[in-house]
Amino acid sequence: MANVELTHRNGVAIVTLNRPPVNALELTIVEELHDKLDEAVRSPARAVVLTGSGSCFSAGLDVKVVPHYPADKRRRVIMAINRTVHRLYGVAKPVVAGVNGHAIGGGLVLSLACDMRIAADGESRLGLTEVRVGVPFPAVPMMVVQAELDCNAARDLSLSGRVVHPREAHQMGLIDEVNASDTLIERTCDLALSLASGPVYAEVKHQLRARAMARMAQAIADETDPMLEFTLPTQ
Repeated sequence: MANVELTHRNGVAIVTLNRPPVNALELTIVEELHDKLDEAVRSPARAVVLTGSGSCFSAGLDVKVVPHYPADKRRRVIMAINRTVHRLYGVAKPVVAGVNGHAIGGGLVLSLACDMRIAADGESRLGLTEVRVGVPFPAVPMMVVQAELDCNAARDLSLSGRVVHPREAHQMGLIDEVNASDTLIERTCDLALSLASGPVYAEVKHQLRARAMARMAQAIADETDPMLEFTLPTQ
């Protein structure tokens, strides 16, 4: 079974994280996500939706697995995260996150790397919990947090590690809309196609993100991420 699935619906490529039970991130799913994004870009789809299977968008880094990797594989997964988040952030087509459930740590970062974010209403939690689990941000995810969040929201969430419900996340600017869970994907696809109707969408998106994208690309090329030398705590 694939860890990431790609389906199509009415001109939208739907990329679904599918690693039960919580779509946690380790090397295989991160590399598969990069490949599926490439497929979605090459496809005739006019827009992309990123979502998760089950009741969780993504719980972020799999802290039960990744810290036990040998050193070379830990470096590989950090670089894969940087490359995949950079790829997601730079997709020329509209990309909308359908945050179907919990979005924690790297899971929330993936949603922030999309152009717009719609969360399912309910009791799910969203947060940047790295400080609580003893895992700093890789370079590119932190650049996304800095670029996409208001400085007060970024400071609050990243330094406290607290989590919030979708409606508070909406108030803070983490997400753009709260929608009923049973129509989340339909609404997310509709928004993605609406964005795709802009005739110069790709050009304006590039103008908006080019500076951050260049910084990300440089960090990847130089392999200067401090996380490459960080020893992850084991659970």
